[in-house]
Amino acid sequence: MAIVTSSSAGTAAASAQPIQIVRPKAAKPVPVQRWSVAEIEALFALPFPELLHRAQLVHREHFDPTEVELATLLSIKTGGCPEDCGYCPQSVHYDTGVDATKMMEVDAVREAAIAAKGAGATRFCMGAAWRAPKDRDVEKVADLIREVKSLGLEACCTLGMLNEDQAVTLKEAGLDYYNHNLDTAPETYGKIISTRDYQDRLDTLEHVRNAGMSVCCGGIVGMGESRTERAGLVAQIANLEPYPESVPINELVQVEGTPLHGTDKLDPFEFVRTIAVARITMPKARVRLSAGRQQMGEGIQALCFLAGANSIFYGDKLLTTGNPEVDRDRELLERLGLHSRHVMG
Repeated sequence: MAIVTSSSAGTAAASAQPIQIVRPKAAKPVPVQRWSVAEIEALFALPFPELLHRAQLVHREHFDPTEVELATLLSIKTGGCPEDCGYCPQSVHYDTGVDATKMMEVDAVREAAIAAKGAGATRFCMGAAWRAPKDRDVEKVADLIREVKSLGLEACCTLGMLNEDQAVTLKEAGLDYYNHNLDTAPETYGKIISTRDYQDRLDTLEHVRNAGMSVCCGGIVGMGESRTERAGLVAQIANLEPYPESVPINELVQVEGTPLHGTDKLDPFEFVRTIAVARITMPKARVRLSAGRQQMGEGIQALCFLAGANSIFYGDKLLTTGNPEVDRDRELLERLGLHSRHVMG
């Protein structure tokens, strides 16, 4: 697999082709573009203090700047995925030591959700390594959603591509959010994955919206993309109509055996800039500091909160990779004077 050569973090590198915003195929009129790639590149290029100041102003207009949402992510079906995403250790195409498992039973998921709630999480996210679930899989996941909702938690799932009927089934079970990331800019996408195209992802997001669920959609940075391509990713997400309620920003976690292992690491300040730009362009969204947090220093995490991040994945493990320990997160939030979000009801 060809990997994009990383540009220097402080330079707005130009792509070979101008980045275009891909629109979902739909009968309804195409909305007016809110943000151009050039405008987002201009945000990235601001002096660091100026960019963070602007992000803070936007953040304070819509949120309590001291509040952080705690979300826990559980892999309910691990490994064996037929997709060839270059970053993913769960792909059958790569030898990463991740074994395929069957879907977890209801009692085991309920126990994990109870533990997450006891640790302070308010949103419980369930992920399964499928390209697209079968209808019988969706029915089983619906049972899990009902269990999670019975505990008073918000429920989120990431299961791969959905059709319209599957999205409705999940909504009727009580699912609050569906996660389906765009991963990267449209022009970079083919260098990362070949088994699914960009329109497939946009179609799933459309089905989720039409079913009445909230959208969780973000991407991964540090995959060798240029700053222009990072701006293209943010533009693609910010110009969804409407833009997502939840925007996870992931830094590539390099796993030996995947094609992206060995990619030049992203400058930490460029990651903070990405958080700030996401906050400015999607002012009412929860911007989640997601994968890669374990490899960040506490100072960089603090800058991310200052830049507008107000959600984290909370728990010792994500789908298959590590995450900061709960006690360590609690200590950091306390030292920063931050508190967790509470869900009413």
